[in-house]
Amino acid sequence: MKKYILTIFVLSLFIIVGCQQNDRGHDSEGQLSTALVEIDKTAGQSNNEGMPVITFQKEEHDFGQVIDGEKLTYSFKFENTGDKPLIISNAKGSCGCTVPEWPREPIKSGGKGEIVVTFNSSGRSGLQNKAVTLTTNANPSNKVIRIKSEVITN
Repeated sequence: MKKYILTIFVLSLFIIVGCQQNDRGHDSEGQLSTALVEIDKTAGQSNNEGMPVITFQKEEHDFGQVIDGEKLTYSFKFENTGDKPLIISNAKGSCGCTVPEWPREPIKSGGKGEIVVTFNSSGRSGLQNKAVTLTTNANPSNKVIRIKSEVITN
């Protein structure tokens, strides 16, 4: 019986705390606050002043026709054309056949880097269009680069 009472007490406490936390971001009338929109960095403005900017020489690469089983690599070169250091926190391929390597250290303003993408065509056939999604501290925070190919089977 004590276990049930303790469980009910704990659940009630979670509900009360959760409801109180839901009130954050609302004004005195219960309306959603616009405070976040008023902050320059969260307003989604097109002016990237004071922000890092990742600028690629090329955002898409076409390997053309390749034979099933080939491993192909391409280096996407970029520059931080913004005012602050660029941090790439993650790079993820759209499938296991597309593996990106990226710089782990911040890229200073004016600095250059590269994202090396390896595509394994083994077991693939026909037209391939693969994406690598980068997560950065730039605006917008996600950037997509692409590789294409046509895999020919023997």
